[in-house]
Order: sequence, then C-alpha cells, then structure tokens
Amino acid sequence: MKKVTTFSEYMGDEQRVSQAEREQIQFEIELIGKVIKARKERGLSQRDLAELSGVKQPAIARLESMQATPKIDTLLKILHPLGYTLSVVPVDAERSGE
Repeated sequence: MKKVTTFSEYMGDEQRVSQAEREQIQFEIELIGKVIKARKERGLSQRDLAELSGVKQPAIARLESMQATPKIDTLLKILHPLGYTLSVVPVDAERSGE
C-alpha cells in the first residue's frame, strides 16, 4: 500500500476506504459541522448545550471531535435545543438540492 500523508490522500485511496465508507464519513463530517455551527450561532458553549439537551458535556465534546458516533436518540436530544431535527429525504431530492 502506498504511503499517504494527508487526510485527502487517505480518503482518495480506494484500497483503504470504500466508496460507501467515504460517503458515511462525509455525511458525519457535514452533520457534525452543522451541529457545531448551530451551537456557535446560538452563542452556546458545550456546557450550555449539555444543560439544555440533557446530554453530558463530555459526550458532546466527543461528538464534536468525531471521537464517537452518537445514537439517534442522543443526536435528537442535542439537535432539539438548537432548533433542528433529523429527516429522511429521497436520494434524488438530496442530489438536486430540494
């Protein structure tokens, strides 16, 4: 296997990361990025969000640093005080930006 030195090289190496894994990782990066952005836009610290959501601050820190993948119920608890929820959309609608 060839040596990689950057995350982009790692992600682009099909021997290391399958297309399905790339899509999952990209989804997680985008999701967590949106959670962090929403928290900061509301002027909330991780501790503030923990108090509002009932999810412990260390769990929020692990989520935001992508050290842990939250269960759906935990994610919903975190999203609610930020004014968001999860939704399932058809793949075609997602690609077209609907």
